[in-house]
Amino acid sequence: MHRAWLVAAVTVLALVAAAAFRSTTGAFFEPLETEFGWTRSQLSTAVTINLVVYGLVAPFAATLLERFSARFVAATALVLVSAGAGLAIFITQIWQLWLLWGGLVGIGTGAIALVFGAVVANRWFVHRRGLVMGIFSAANACGQLIFLPTIVQLSGHHGWRIASLLVAGFALLIVPLLFWPFANSPAEAKTTAYGATKETVTQQPTTKPRPSSGAMAETVGVLRHAMRFRAFWILAFTFWICGWSTNGLIQTHFIPASHDHGMPATTASGLLALIGVFDIIGTIASGWLTDRVRPWLLLVFYYGLRGISLLTVHSLLGPTVEPVLWIFILFYGLDWVATVPPTVVLCREYFGPVRASVVFGWVFAFHMVGAGVGALTAGIGRDISGSYLIAWITAAVLCFLAAGSLFFMPGSRKAVEAAPEIIPDELGSSRVE
Repeated sequence: MHRAWLVAAVTVLALVAAAAFRSTTGAFFEPLETEFGWTRSQLSTAVTINLVVYGLVAPFAATLLERFSARFVAATALVLVSAGAGLAIFITQIWQLWLLWGGLVGIGTGAIALVFGAVVANRWFVHRRGLVMGIFSAANACGQLIFLPTIVQLSGHHGWRIASLLVAGFALLIVPLLFWPFANSPAEAKTTAYGATKETVTQQPTTKPRPSSGAMAETVGVLRHAMRFRAFWILAFTFWICGWSTNGLIQTHFIPASHDHGMPATTASGLLALIGVFDIIGTIASGWLTDRVRPWLLLVFYYGLRGISLLTVHSLLGPTVEPVLWIFILFYGLDWVATVPPTVVLCREYFGPVRASVVFGWVFAFHMVGAGVGALTAGIGRDISGSYLIAWITAAVLCFLAAGSLFFMPGSRKAVEAAPEIIPDELGSSRVE
């Protein structure tokens, strides 16, 4: 077995560990409310801080991963996740929960979000890069599928503290694997990337590590550089809509929307978990397709069909699960984060292997902001109209706009390649030479 696949396996475990906590916070709400008397809005604030920090840390983590040891960054991130989950068993005040869940876990999960997977895929794979990125994307769903039932059971029978320690322990167990079989790069492991030839090895860019004091300046500099090109704005816009229509709308509001139509919450939560099952299949399939089909065409297809499906949700929901609703669950699950592999590949195609991970980090930050805006907008629309119909239609229209915007993608990255380099100066700002 090529070493790259062992590195990919450790990466999957790290992503699952990060996703495990993010996807199970809702299971802790009821026991925390019962024990401390905190309101739902107070607990939701911790999750909100987590999401915002998670999204904003990603581009800066990408710079650190590219310039320094991916092993060190990933290990530090897992320790932070473990500390946030483990120390939570001692909390007595709500601000402590905000600090641990929002701060420590937010930074940790942001550092090993999909950006970490993108760095590993770019370094270790020449062939099958899209497939591998699809597997990494699916790892986020695996965290929810594997841990959520266990967390609910442990919280109910042994208390939420034992459940929190389970997440903390799993994150720590991954750290030793980052020393072997994980490796920062093929060169460090005295091998080559999977599918690499003599030609591709000589074409790999060589970058010298720079002082850590310039990491933030370089990250912001890459953003300023990318903002000059239409390709970046289209990718950021489409991923913003992706976050709006998935994490922000479906993941946050599918259960209450189903309840509005008379469906029991347990049934709705089961359907949402089933979406996660199909998400794994769809994302891996999308990665496979990304290696064979033009990525921007795949995104047109994904966003267009997602928009059509969102137009049908309001009429499909009811007290019982009708056969036609199963079609929506199947399709939406397959399309959930299928957009990730093509987007990662497009970042690399337009901005090159050196900047690709940091650019994707910024694009991913737009995704999380879109998720937050989508969640808030759907809630406001529900309060005003008493229905989620406006939210479904709005998201559908945005998906159609995303699909249409991709037809304006530049035909090549020549303009990006010809652009000057970003060089951080000693004052922490950035300039273009």
